[in-house]
Amino acid sequence: MVIALSMLAAAQFFAGITFAAEPQVPVLWDAKERLPKPDLSALPRLRFLTTTDFPPFNFLDSAGKLSGFHVDLARAICAELGIAEKCQIQALPWGELDEALQKGEGEAIIAGIAATPETRTKYAFSRSYLQFPARFIMPKAKAFAEPILDKLRSKRVGVIAGSAHEKMLREYFGTVQVVPFDAPEALYGDLKSGKIDAAFGDGMRFAFWLGGTDAAGCCRFAGGPYLAPEYLGSGMAIATRAGDPALAAAMDYALQEISVKGTFAEFYLRYFPVSFF
Repeated sequence: MVIALSMLAAAQFFAGITFAAEPQVPVLWDAKERLPKPDLSALPRLRFLTTTDFPPFNFLDSAGKLSGFHVDLARAICAELGIAEKCQIQALPWGELDEALQKGEGEAIIAGIAATPETRTKYAFSRSYLQFPARFIMPKAKAFAEPILDKLRSKRVGVIAGSAHEKMLREYFGTVQVVPFDAPEALYGDLKSGKIDAAFGDGMRFAFWLGGTDAAGCCRFAGGPYLAPEYLGSGMAIATRAGDPALAAAMDYALQEISVKGTFAEFYLRYFPVSFF
């Protein structure tokens, strides 16, 4: 009975996702959808609040200048809304972002606040502009392509213990031998040495490792990407004050335009040269 339920859950999961043969730029917007262009001419200024310590999203470059994916995205949003001259970006410690927004010291937070039932009581959110899929990585010579479920049967798959990815792995890939690890370094070490057949986890973190010197070109993505909001959340969105849903909707318009015009793809490839999709 347990096996049957596991197979049903996996079938429902795989039926609801799209697989990419190779990592690619994520497209989260429907180009055919027409969102109304907002009129923000009465807006005195649009101040984005972010942080400085979350590379490659926000960081200080070698000249001490605020840079990163979120910084470029905020400027592009202002350009699409036709208010570039009113646009400001201010970096604060993470713990000060909410107070600054609620006190009117900014109009929007672009720093990865998760849209959850709890946070939706405090903020109005744009739609998600970036999601974080789960991925498998395997040694290059042994990496599987989709369909991957049967190929993984009885394989030893490492995952961080107690993580959402471990729960997801057990739920949707129940035929593998789950090997929990306490630290990413141990997980990567056993993958490189062949003690496990694959690793399962956050695609973005895996992408950084694959592109770094520690991986030494050993491995690649296998199958996927896998999006499961019930385990991994809905991704990154821009937060405005709860009483300002019109501004959040304006962000949606700008984000869709940025996607359709290819600007988002340009930013994504610039900051994530090893794509996690």
